[in-house]
Amino acid sequence: MNEAEGLRQRRPLRPQVITEDSPAQEAKEGSTYSSKVFRVTFLTLAASLTVPLLGVTVLLDCPIDPQPISLKEPPLLTGALEPNIKLRKAERLWENQLVGPESIVNIGGTREDEPTCGRPLGMRVGPNNTLFVADAYYGLYEVNPGTGETKVLVSTKTLIEGQKLSFVNDLTVTRDGRKIYFTDSSSKWQRRDYLFLVMEGTDDGLLEYDTVTKEVKVLMVGLRFPNGVQLSPAEDFVLVQETTMARIRRYYVSGLMKGGADMFVENMPGLPDNIRLSSSGGYWVAMAVVRPNPGFSMLDFLSEKPWIKRMIFKLLSQETVTKFVPKYSLVVELSETGSYRRSFHDPNGVTAAYVSEAHEQNGYLYLGSFRSPFICRLNLQHV
Repeated sequence: MNEAEGLRQRRPLRPQVITEDSPAQEAKEGSTYSSKVFRVTFLTLAASLTVPLLGVTVLLDCPIDPQPISLKEPPLLTGALEPNIKLRKAERLWENQLVGPESIVNIGGTREDEPTCGRPLGMRVGPNNTLFVADAYYGLYEVNPGTGETKVLVSTKTLIEGQKLSFVNDLTVTRDGRKIYFTDSSSKWQRRDYLFLVMEGTDDGLLEYDTVTKEVKVLMVGLRFPNGVQLSPAEDFVLVQETTMARIRRYYVSGLMKGGADMFVENMPGLPDNIRLSSSGGYWVAMAVVRPNPGFSMLDFLSEKPWIKRMIFKLLSQETVTKFVPKYSLVVELSETGSYRRSFHDPNGVTAAYVSEAHEQNGYLYLGSFRSPFICRLNLQHV
C-alpha cells in the first residue's frame, strides 16, 4: 500500500448535516404541488362549466329586448316614509275565496257587493251605479252588477292609430260618465307577462274614450309601463303612474294648460301600481315592490345593465325570477301637490302582500292585490 492509498483510507467520511429546515422545505414543496393541482383542477372545472354556459346563453333566444333605464338614487326612507309595520294591523277578508282581487270599488255601502266585482284590473263606479271595468285582455266594459248585463265599450281588437290594445290596465271616469281615461300598459305584452314589461322598459300611453261620440284618442305616449290613473277632484288633470320609472306623470284635460303634461312625483320609494283619491283631498298610492334606501335595490342595479337582464331571462322563467323579488308592501298618502303625508309598511308582506290598490271608504282603507287570495281592510283610526 502506498502512502496515498493509506491517506484515502484514513480520511473520515463527511458527516450528513441535518437541519430543521429540511422537513419544512419538503412540506413546502408538497404544498406548492398540491396548490398547483388544486388550481389546475378548479380552472378545468370552471372552464368546463363556463364554456357550455356561455355557449347556451349565446344560442338561446331572449324573450325581451331590454332598454337601459336611468333612475335616480332612491329617496331615503325617513320622515313620512319611515319604515313601520302599520299595514300588519289590517284584517284579511274573504281569504281563499278570491283570486288576485286587484281593484276595489264601493257600491251601496255594504261589503257584500265587493265579491261580485270579480277580478278586473281597473274598476270605477259610473253615475248610474254601473261599473266601468278595464279588462286586461278584452278592453273596456260597462257592467250592471244588479242584472249582470255587460256592454263592450272598447275592444282590444279595435285598431287605435293602427295599433291594437294589448294590456288594458286601469281607468278613471268623469262624474258625468262622459269621459273615460285609461292606460294601455303595453302593445306587446299581456298582463301575465308584466315582469317582461317591467324589465324590458318599453313604452305605451294614456288614452281617452268618449262614451257619447264613441271615439278613442291617444293623449300621451312614451310612458314606461303606464299603470294606475286618477282624475283630480276638480277633474282638471289626470295622474298616471309610470311604474318602471317609479314616478307619476300629470296630464291636463281642461283649463289653460289643457293638452300639456308635467311631472307630479318623481323618484318614488317603490314601483307605483294603482292610485286613488284620499278623503283629505290627496291620493293613495299602492306599491308591491320597494327601492330600499339604505339597502340594495335590484331594480336600480339592473336598470342600466340590459345584458344582465337578457342573461337572466334566457335562463330563468318569470315565476322563478319573481321568487327572488323581496316581499315588501307599501302604501303612501300624497298631498294634493304630490308631497308625502304618511306611509304604511308591511316588511316581508306578512299580512298585506302584493298590494296593488288602496281604496278609502268610511274610515277604512281597503287593499287590493294582484296575487293574494284576499283583500285587506285597515282601520285608519288605529294607525
